[in-house]
Amino acid sequence: MISGLGVAGVAALGVSNLFAAQESHQPMTTQKLEDPKNKYPKPPFKEQSQPWPGLASKMEPRPDHGEKSYRGSGRLAGRKALVTGGDSGIGRAAAIAFAREGADVAINYFSTEQPDADEVVPLIKEAGRKAVAIPGDLRDENFCKKLVADAVEQLDGLDILVCNAARQQARQSILDISSEDFDSTMKTNIYAPFWIIKAALPHMPPGSVIIATTSEQATDPSPDIYDYAQTKAATTDYVRSLAKQLAQKGIRVNGVAPGPIWTPLQVSGGATMEKLKEFGAKTPLGRPGQPAELASIYVQLAASDASYTTGHIYGAAGGSGQP
Repeated sequence: MISGLGVAGVAALGVSNLFAAQESHQPMTTQKLEDPKNKYPKPPFKEQSQPWPGLASKMEPRPDHGEKSYRGSGRLAGRKALVTGGDSGIGRAAAIAFAREGADVAINYFSTEQPDADEVVPLIKEAGRKAVAIPGDLRDENFCKKLVADAVEQLDGLDILVCNAARQQARQSILDISSEDFDSTMKTNIYAPFWIIKAALPHMPPGSVIIATTSEQATDPSPDIYDYAQTKAATTDYVRSLAKQLAQKGIRVNGVAPGPIWTPLQVSGGATMEKLKEFGAKTPLGRPGQPAELASIYVQLAASDASYTTGHIYGAAGGSGQP
């Protein structure tokens, strides 16, 4: 067999075997298996309350956004992302993961959330990527336009847009919701993505992605977040509609629908104290999710190897089966 290969063939075979030998001695890290039921804190949780929109840094226990656990592999090298609500919760987890996968990241947040944003910016920079912090109120159309313009200018482009920021305030009855409250929720959760996407699209080349954070509330609404649940049903529908509209432009649109996730949304009026203490207990896993547990979903939806995935909603609800 060797004589049939000739000199060149023998040489190639030798090199091939050498590389194979070298590769066989590469150290491999064994990933530790963890029981998902016991991976993170379970209820009951301590009673706690913060003014809206709340700070992750003051929560007990503190949420895990993947600060110490997320490891990147260059899947988003050279990409440019804007994440609303990027200071805490799911937005922070996505921002950290994007940076560690090689993307430059701009985050938006409400001005009172600056202490949380000040924790995120260094994490993005430590990953060797550019970090842009843009505080402001998404209920203002002019600010939403400026947010996109500033992100595009400072990132030198934009090809990942995550519309994640949301407002949620629990009210036992529709009679307890003021028109001002209702308007604030609608503007944050529905109007802001509309304004931001309109401003961003002219800057987004083919291959870009839009990712929306929706919720299991879109399909299984709770009685005490009547207005919030409506906005998440609208979010789910805009993902599916916009995906069809933008397919010809080569822009993908998908959504992530979390179940109960431990974020400042809950401790700043998003849940009653009774619900907060038992938050996540009714899921099959018996606990709320942590933002870090959703980070890889956002990465996968943003990555170019998910190029046939558009118009879909990805759930992460601890076994509840939604969406």
